[in-house]
Amino acid sequence: MQLKDKVIFLTGGSTGIGWDCARAYAAEGAKVIIVARGAEAVAQAVATLGPEHLGFACDVSRDREVQDAIANSLAHYGRLDAVHNNAGIGTPAKAIHETTDAEWDDLFNINLKSVLHTTRHAFTALQASRGTILNTSSLVGVIGQEIHAAYTATKGGMNTLTKSMALDYARHGIRVNAVCPAGTWTPMLRQWCAEQPQPATTERYLNEIHPLGYCPEGDAIADACVYLLSDKARFVTGHIMHVSGGAELGYRRPL
Repeated sequence: MQLKDKVIFLTGGSTGIGWDCARAYAAEGAKVIIVARGAEAVAQAVATLGPEHLGFACDVSRDREVQDAIANSLAHYGRLDAVHNNAGIGTPAKAIHETTDAEWDDLFNINLKSVLHTTRHAFTALQASRGTILNTSSLVGVIGQEIHAAYTATKGGMNTLTKSMALDYARHGIRVNAVCPAGTWTPMLRQWCAEQPQPATTERYLNEIHPLGYCPEGDAIADACVYLLSDKARFVTGHIMHVSGGAELGYRRPL
């Protein structure tokens, strides 16, 4: 029970990697607060986890909604041990000159500015608990990606933001790290794969970009997140953990 009795505020926790993390955190003894935009999906996720967990429909790009969700969480549990900034969007898939101002703003407000909102309102509670902050980044924030310029910019920003936060908050005993997946099977990725002209070829490609030979399920990412939020990582801060099957080493499976 690596996270026994820890209270974790998890954004984007109702689907994909976030949902895998929510289940892993609960299995390790944590109380999980699931925050996501869809009220129905949040309610279903919390019902699955059990009555000791909470959920709030919340747009993390809106400061007041985040403030209310954190205040309600503190009113219920009386403490906060971790914030996992996992919420994010990946569209549009465009070169930067084709990206509109509205698309750019949506990406940065949800993927990056949301960290400002959660940290602003959770800082005092995390200071009291000497807690942790975990940010979900992406390997493309390190190596780049075709036709995803704005998205990769948010994740590159996430990586340097994580390091700066780690330096700022070390004096308060707050650790700040990021997890950096490459390809990961989520409902969104499976749908995208199915919509391609040759789904089987696309699936093979998604497996082969990882030198270990397969595209993982979200539980592989969740296991790393459990570690980073646990006391076993008590001397780890400012770390951008690649959970990528070695994709950054060449982005092709060796022969």
